[in-house]
Amino acid sequence: MRRFRWWWGALVLAAVAVLVGLFVFFGAESRNGQPIPRPSPPGNGPLTAVALGDSTVSGEGAGMYTADTNGPNGNWCHRSPNAFIQKVKFPGLLERVNLACSGAPAEQVALGDVKQWTEGSQAEQLAALVKDHRVPVVVIAVGANDDPKFSAQVTECFKAWFSPDLPSCSVAMKQGWQSKVDAMVPKVVKAVDDVKAVLARAGYVPADYQLVLQSYATPVGPGIPEELRNLNGCPFRPDDLQWIARDGVTMLSRGLKQAAQQTGARFLDLAKAGAGHEACSGGADQSREWFTRLTLKLSDLGQADRAQHALQESFHPNANGHAEVANCLNEFLALRDGNATCLAGPDGHLHPAPEVVAR
Repeated sequence: MRRFRWWWGALVLAAVAVLVGLFVFFGAESRNGQPIPRPSPPGNGPLTAVALGDSTVSGEGAGMYTADTNGPNGNWCHRSPNAFIQKVKFPGLLERVNLACSGAPAEQVALGDVKQWTEGSQAEQLAALVKDHRVPVVVIAVGANDDPKFSAQVTECFKAWFSPDLPSCSVAMKQGWQSKVDAMVPKVVKAVDDVKAVLARAGYVPADYQLVLQSYATPVGPGIPEELRNLNGCPFRPDDLQWIARDGVTMLSRGLKQAAQQTGARFLDLAKAGAGHEACSGGADQSREWFTRLTLKLSDLGQADRAQHALQESFHPNANGHAEVANCLNEFLALRDGNATCLAGPDGHLHPAPEVVAR
Protein backbone atom coordinates (compact mmCIF):
# COMPACT_ATOMS: atom_id res chain seq x y z
CA MET A 1 0.00 0.00 0.00
CA ARG A 2 2.85 2.36 0.92
CA ARG A 3 4.64 1.54 -2.37
CA PHE A 4 1.42 2.32 -4.30
CA ARG A 5 1.18 5.71 -2.59
CA TRP A 6 4.83 6.41 -3.48
CA TRP A 7 4.25 5.71 -7.16
CA TRP A 8 1.02 7.71 -7.13
CA GLY A 9 2.79 10.69 -5.55
CA ALA A 10 5.62 10.48 -8.08
CA LEU A 11 3.10 10.40 -10.92
CA VAL A 12 1.31 13.51 -9.60
CA LEU A 13 4.63 15.38 -9.24
CA ALA A 14 5.61 14.39 -12.77
CA ALA A 15 2.26 15.63 -14.11
CA VAL A 16 2.66 18.93 -12.30
CA ALA A 17 6.15 19.32 -13.75
CA VAL A 18 4.82 18.69 -17.26
CA LEU A 19 2.03 21.23 -16.79
CA VAL A 20 4.48 23.84 -15.53
CA GLY A 21 6.73 23.12 -18.49
CA LEU A 22 3.81 23.51 -20.90
CA PHE A 23 2.86 26.80 -19.25
CA VAL A 24 6.41 28.10 -19.48
CA PHE A 25 6.75 26.93 -23.10
CA PHE A 26 3.40 28.13 -24.40
CA GLY A 27 2.40 30.77 -21.87
CA ALA A 28 4.46 33.51 -23.47
CA GLU A 29 2.86 32.85 -26.85
CA SER A 30 -0.80 33.07 -26.01
CA ARG A 31 -3.32 34.59 -23.68
CA ASN A 32 -6.97 33.54 -23.88
CA GLY A 33 -6.06 31.71 -27.07
CA GLN A 34 -4.66 34.86 -28.70
CA PRO A 35 -0.98 35.33 -29.67
CA ILE A 36 0.90 37.96 -27.70
CA PRO A 37 3.06 40.21 -29.90
CA ARG A 38 6.75 40.06 -29.19
CA PRO A 39 8.25 43.23 -27.67
CA SER A 40 10.15 43.93 -30.91
CA PRO A 41 11.05 42.36 -34.26
CA PRO A 42 13.56 39.49 -34.20
CA GLY A 43 17.28 39.77 -34.80
CA ASN A 44 19.82 42.37 -33.86
CA GLY A 45 20.43 45.99 -34.67
CA PRO A 46 18.50 49.25 -34.46
CA LEU A 47 14.76 49.55 -34.99
CA THR A 48 14.45 50.80 -38.56
CA ALA A 49 11.54 52.02 -40.72
CA VAL A 50 11.87 51.03 -44.37
CA ALA A 51 10.24 52.43 -47.51
CA LEU A 52 10.06 50.73 -50.90
CA GLY A 53 8.51 51.84 -54.17
CA ASP A 54 8.80 54.46 -56.86
CA SER A 55 9.21 58.24 -57.20
CA THR A 56 6.44 59.15 -54.74
CA VAL A 57 8.47 57.35 -52.06
CA SER A 58 12.04 58.07 -53.14
CA GLY A 59 11.49 61.81 -52.80
CA GLU A 60 11.40 62.83 -56.46
CA GLY A 61 10.47 66.51 -56.44
CA ALA A 62 11.61 67.06 -52.86
CA GLY A 63 15.15 68.06 -53.85
CA MET A 64 18.56 67.60 -52.18
CA TYR A 65 18.96 64.14 -53.74
CA THR A 66 21.75 61.98 -52.37
CA ALA A 67 24.81 62.21 -54.59
CA ASP A 68 24.80 58.50 -55.45
CA THR A 69 21.20 58.68 -56.79
CA ASN A 70 21.48 61.92 -58.75
CA GLY A 71 23.03 60.61 -61.96
CA PRO A 72 26.46 59.07 -61.32
CA ASN A 73 26.94 55.79 -63.18
CA GLY A 74 23.38 56.03 -64.46
CA ASN A 75 21.64 55.99 -61.06
CA TRP A 76 18.65 58.37 -61.17
CA CYS A 77 16.65 56.94 -58.26
CA HIS A 78 16.52 60.46 -56.78
CA ARG A 79 16.29 59.61 -53.09
CA SER A 80 15.85 62.71 -50.97
CA PRO A 81 16.44 63.38 -47.25
CA ASN A 82 13.12 65.26 -47.46
CA ALA A 83 11.19 62.09 -48.36
CA PHE A 84 8.41 61.19 -45.94
CA ILE A 85 10.11 58.03 -44.66
CA GLN A 86 12.85 60.20 -43.16
CA LYS A 87 10.21 61.90 -40.99
CA VAL A 88 8.55 58.72 -39.71
CA LYS A 89 8.22 58.47 -35.94
CA PHE A 90 7.71 55.19 -34.10
CA PRO A 91 8.45 54.15 -30.50
CA GLY A 92 12.11 53.22 -30.22
CA LEU A 93 12.84 53.97 -33.88
CA LEU A 94 16.49 54.82 -34.50
CA GLU A 95 16.97 54.61 -38.26
CA ARG A 96 15.03 55.18 -41.48
CA VAL A 97 16.03 53.55 -44.76
CA ASN A 98 14.68 54.53 -48.18
CA LEU A 99 15.06 51.77 -50.80
CA ALA A 100 12.64 53.36 -53.29
CA CYS A 101 13.75 54.35 -56.78
CA SER A 102 12.15 56.88 -59.11
CA GLY A 103 10.34 55.17 -61.97
CA ALA A 104 10.42 51.73 -60.36
CA PRO A 105 7.88 49.16 -61.56
CA ALA A 106 6.45 46.53 -59.21
CA GLU A 107 8.85 43.93 -60.61
CA GLN A 108 11.84 45.87 -59.28
CA VAL A 109 10.29 46.05 -55.83
CA ALA A 110 9.67 42.29 -55.96
CA LEU A 111 12.28 39.55 -55.82
CA GLY A 112 13.97 38.94 -59.16
CA ASP A 113 16.47 40.31 -61.65
CA VAL A 114 14.66 43.49 -62.77
CA LYS A 115 16.73 46.64 -62.27
CA GLN A 116 15.81 50.31 -62.14
CA TRP A 117 18.50 52.91 -62.83
CA THR A 118 21.21 50.27 -62.16
CA GLU A 119 19.70 49.16 -58.82
CA GLY A 120 18.55 45.60 -58.24
CA SER A 121 15.51 44.20 -56.44
CA GLN A 122 14.33 46.31 -53.52
CA ALA A 123 13.09 43.18 -51.76
CA GLU A 124 16.60 41.72 -52.04
CA GLN A 125 17.98 44.94 -50.57
CA LEU A 126 15.53 44.54 -47.69
CA ALA A 127 16.75 40.97 -47.17
CA ALA A 128 20.28 42.28 -46.72
CA LEU A 129 19.10 45.04 -44.40
CA VAL A 130 17.23 42.81 -41.94
CA LYS A 131 20.42 40.88 -41.21
CA ASP A 132 21.55 43.71 -38.95
CA HIS A 133 18.41 45.84 -38.50
CA ARG A 134 15.05 45.19 -36.87
CA VAL A 135 12.16 46.48 -38.95
CA PRO A 136 8.81 47.33 -37.28
CA VAL A 137 7.50 49.44 -40.21
CA VAL A 138 7.50 48.78 -43.98
CA VAL A 139 5.80 51.28 -46.31
CA ILE A 140 5.29 50.52 -50.02
CA ALA A 141 3.93 52.63 -52.88
CA VAL A 142 4.19 51.15 -56.35
CA GLY A 143 2.08 50.33 -59.40
CA ALA A 144 1.71 53.60 -61.30
CA ASN A 145 4.72 52.78 -63.48
CA ASP A 146 3.28 49.41 -64.46
CA ASP A 147 0.33 49.08 -66.84
CA PRO A 148 -1.20 52.51 -66.03
CA LYS A 149 2.13 54.21 -66.90
CA PHE A 150 0.93 57.33 -65.15
CA SER A 151 3.96 59.46 -66.02
CA ALA A 152 3.57 58.63 -69.71
CA GLN A 153 -0.10 59.60 -69.51
CA VAL A 154 0.83 62.97 -68.02
CA THR A 155 3.20 63.47 -70.96
CA GLU A 156 0.35 62.74 -73.38
CA CYS A 157 -1.77 65.35 -71.62
CA PHE A 158 1.05 67.84 -72.00
CA LYS A 159 1.21 67.06 -75.74
CA ALA A 160 -2.55 67.57 -76.03
CA TRP A 161 -2.23 71.05 -74.49
CA PHE A 162 0.58 71.84 -76.91
CA SER A 163 -1.46 70.73 -79.94
CA PRO A 164 -5.02 72.10 -79.94
CA ASP A 165 -5.85 69.95 -82.97
CA LEU A 166 -5.29 66.76 -80.94
CA PRO A 167 -8.11 65.31 -78.81
CA SER A 168 -7.93 65.61 -75.04
CA CYS A 169 -5.65 62.96 -73.52
CA SER A 170 -8.48 61.81 -71.27
CA VAL A 171 -10.41 60.57 -74.31
CA ALA A 172 -7.94 57.72 -74.78
CA MET A 173 -7.34 57.22 -71.07
CA LYS A 174 -11.03 56.63 -70.36
CA GLN A 175 -11.19 53.73 -72.81
CA GLY A 176 -8.52 51.53 -71.27
CA TRP A 177 -7.77 52.87 -67.82
CA GLN A 178 -9.73 50.32 -65.80
CA SER A 179 -8.21 47.38 -67.69
CA LYS A 180 -4.74 48.80 -67.09
CA VAL A 181 -5.45 49.16 -63.38
CA ASP A 182 -6.77 45.59 -63.30
CA ALA A 183 -3.57 44.34 -64.97
CA MET A 184 -1.49 46.25 -62.43
CA VAL A 185 -3.05 44.68 -59.33
CA PRO A 186 -1.46 41.19 -59.50
CA LYS A 187 1.97 42.74 -60.07
CA VAL A 188 1.62 44.84 -56.93
CA VAL A 189 0.34 41.79 -55.04
CA LYS A 190 3.44 39.83 -56.00
CA ALA A 191 5.73 42.66 -54.94
CA VAL A 192 4.06 42.96 -51.52
CA ASP A 193 4.02 39.17 -51.08
CA ASP A 194 7.74 39.03 -51.87
CA VAL A 195 8.44 41.64 -49.21
CA LYS A 196 6.46 39.56 -46.73
CA ALA A 197 8.38 36.45 -47.79
CA VAL A 198 11.71 38.19 -47.16
CA LEU A 199 10.64 39.11 -43.64
CA ALA A 200 9.24 35.64 -42.97
CA ARG A 201 12.56 34.06 -43.96
CA ALA A 202 14.24 36.39 -41.47
CA GLY A 203 12.03 35.02 -38.69
CA TYR A 204 9.34 37.72 -38.68
CA VAL A 205 5.70 36.98 -37.96
CA PRO A 206 2.91 39.43 -38.95
CA ALA A 207 2.66 40.79 -35.39
CA ASP A 208 6.29 41.94 -35.55
CA TYR A 209 5.75 44.76 -38.05
CA GLN A 210 3.24 47.03 -39.74
CA LEU A 211 3.01 46.65 -43.52
CA VAL A 212 1.47 49.68 -45.26
CA LEU A 213 0.54 49.99 -48.93
CA GLN A 214 -0.04 53.60 -50.03
CA SER A 215 -1.86 54.93 -53.07
CA TYR A 216 -1.11 58.10 -55.04
CA ALA A 217 -2.12 61.71 -54.58
CA THR A 218 -3.47 63.85 -57.42
CA PRO A 219 -0.54 66.13 -58.30
CA VAL A 220 -2.49 68.70 -60.30
CA GLY A 221 -6.19 69.61 -60.37
CA PRO A 222 -8.67 71.41 -62.63
CA GLY A 223 -8.78 74.68 -60.66
CA ILE A 224 -5.56 76.12 -62.09
CA PRO A 225 -5.48 79.88 -62.66
CA GLU A 226 -5.51 80.55 -66.39
CA GLU A 227 -2.25 82.49 -66.20
CA LEU A 228 -0.49 79.33 -64.96
CA ARG A 229 -1.98 76.91 -67.47
CA ASN A 230 1.16 77.21 -69.60
CA LEU A 231 4.88 76.40 -69.62
CA ASN A 232 5.39 78.62 -66.59
CA GLY A 233 3.33 76.28 -64.43
CA CYS A 234 0.94 73.50 -65.43
CA PRO A 235 0.29 73.18 -69.20
CA PHE A 236 -2.84 71.00 -69.24
CA ARG A 237 -6.39 71.25 -70.48
CA PRO A 238 -9.06 71.66 -67.77
CA ASP A 239 -11.10 68.64 -68.94
CA ASP A 240 -8.03 66.39 -68.78
CA LEU A 241 -7.19 67.58 -65.29
CA GLN A 242 -10.76 67.06 -64.16
CA TRP A 243 -10.83 63.46 -65.37
CA ILE A 244 -7.47 62.63 -63.82
CA ALA A 245 -8.43 64.10 -60.44
CA ARG A 246 -11.99 62.79 -60.35
CA ASP A 247 -11.71 59.39 -62.05
CA GLY A 248 -8.15 58.41 -62.97
CA VAL A 249 -6.50 58.64 -59.55
CA THR A 250 -9.62 57.30 -57.81
CA MET A 251 -9.67 54.16 -59.96
CA LEU A 252 -5.95 53.69 -59.39
CA SER A 253 -6.50 53.86 -55.63
CA ARG A 254 -9.28 51.27 -55.80
CA GLY A 255 -6.94 48.89 -57.57
CA LEU A 256 -4.24 49.37 -54.97
CA LYS A 257 -6.75 48.81 -52.20
CA GLN A 258 -7.56 45.45 -53.80
CA ALA A 259 -3.86 44.61 -53.70
CA ALA A 260 -3.73 45.55 -50.01
CA GLN A 261 -6.72 43.35 -49.24
CA GLN A 262 -5.19 40.39 -51.08
CA THR A 263 -1.88 40.68 -49.25
CA GLY A 264 -3.12 41.61 -45.79
CA ALA A 265 -1.38 44.99 -45.87
CA ARG A 266 -2.89 48.08 -44.27
CA PHE A 267 -4.06 50.58 -46.89
CA LEU A 268 -3.42 54.32 -46.70
CA ASP A 269 -5.30 56.18 -49.45
CA LEU A 270 -3.71 59.42 -50.66
CA ALA A 271 -6.08 60.07 -53.59
CA LYS A 272 -7.51 63.22 -51.98
CA ALA A 273 -4.44 64.16 -49.96
CA GLY A 274 -3.43 67.01 -52.24
CA ALA A 275 -6.84 68.63 -52.59
CA GLY A 276 -6.41 72.39 -52.60
CA HIS A 277 -2.63 72.09 -52.59
CA GLU A 278 -1.97 70.72 -56.07
CA ALA A 279 0.70 72.15 -58.35
CA CYS A 280 -0.23 75.66 -59.54
CA SER A 281 -3.21 75.84 -57.15
CA GLY A 282 -1.50 78.51 -55.05
CA GLY A 283 -1.32 81.04 -57.86
CA ALA A 284 1.23 83.66 -56.91
CA ASP A 285 1.83 81.97 -53.53
CA GLN A 286 3.69 78.81 -54.47
CA SER A 287 4.44 78.03 -50.81
CA ARG A 288 0.88 76.73 -50.40
CA GLU A 289 1.48 73.95 -52.92
CA TRP A 290 2.53 70.40 -51.99
CA PHE A 291 3.54 69.39 -55.52
CA THR A 292 6.10 70.65 -58.02
CA ARG A 293 5.04 72.59 -61.08
CA LEU A 294 6.61 71.96 -64.49
CA THR A 295 10.26 71.93 -63.50
CA LEU A 296 13.12 72.22 -65.98
CA LYS A 297 16.70 71.88 -64.75
CA LEU A 298 18.40 74.24 -67.19
CA SER A 299 21.84 73.28 -65.89
CA ASP A 300 21.24 69.69 -66.99
CA LEU A 301 20.43 70.59 -70.60
CA GLY A 302 24.07 71.19 -71.43
CA GLN A 303 25.12 67.67 -70.41
CA ALA A 304 24.18 64.79 -72.69
CA ASP A 305 23.87 62.26 -69.86
CA ARG A 306 21.64 64.55 -67.79
CA ALA A 307 19.51 66.33 -70.39
CA GLN A 308 16.89 63.58 -70.63
CA HIS A 309 16.29 63.88 -66.86
CA ALA A 310 15.87 67.67 -66.84
CA LEU A 311 12.08 67.38 -66.38
CA GLN A 312 12.10 64.40 -64.01
CA GLU A 313 11.03 66.34 -60.92
CA SER A 314 7.84 67.74 -62.45
CA PHE A 315 4.47 67.07 -60.78
CA HIS A 316 5.78 65.12 -57.79
CA PRO A 317 5.29 65.87 -54.08
CA ASN A 318 7.67 68.59 -52.94
CA ALA A 319 9.32 68.79 -49.51
CA ASN A 320 6.15 70.29 -47.97
CA GLY A 321 4.06 67.52 -49.53
CA HIS A 322 6.30 64.83 -48.08
CA ALA A 323 6.11 66.47 -44.65
CA GLU A 324 2.30 66.34 -44.83
CA VAL A 325 2.28 62.69 -45.91
CA ALA A 326 4.63 61.91 -43.02
CA ASN A 327 2.25 63.60 -40.58
CA CYS A 328 -0.65 61.47 -41.81
CA LEU A 329 1.46 58.29 -41.86
CA ASN A 330 2.73 58.79 -38.32
CA GLU A 331 -0.80 59.12 -36.95
CA PHE A 332 -1.86 56.14 -39.06
CA LEU A 333 0.93 53.97 -37.64
CA ALA A 334 -0.09 54.98 -34.12
CA LEU A 335 -3.57 53.55 -34.79
CA ARG A 336 -1.85 50.18 -35.45
CA ASP A 337 -4.84 48.67 -37.26
CA GLY A 338 -7.29 49.26 -40.12
CA ASN A 339 -7.23 51.40 -43.26
CA ALA A 340 -7.54 55.16 -43.64
CA THR A 341 -7.61 58.08 -46.06
CA CYS A 342 -5.33 61.08 -45.68
CA LEU A 343 -7.45 64.24 -45.58
CA ALA A 344 -6.72 67.81 -44.56
CA GLY A 345 -8.08 68.68 -41.11
CA PRO A 346 -9.21 72.03 -39.66
CA ASP A 347 -5.57 72.82 -38.95
CA GLY A 348 -4.75 72.53 -42.65
CA HIS A 349 -2.54 69.47 -42.20
CA LEU A 350 -3.08 65.89 -43.34
CA HIS A 351 -4.56 63.41 -40.89
CA PRO A 352 -5.80 59.81 -41.33
CA ALA A 353 -9.57 59.51 -41.53
CA PRO A 354 -10.49 55.92 -40.62
CA GLU A 355 -12.01 54.02 -43.52
CA VAL A 356 -15.59 54.08 -42.27
CA VAL A 357 -15.44 57.90 -41.89
CA ALA A 358 -13.67 58.47 -45.20
CA ARG A 359 -16.24 56.42 -47.07
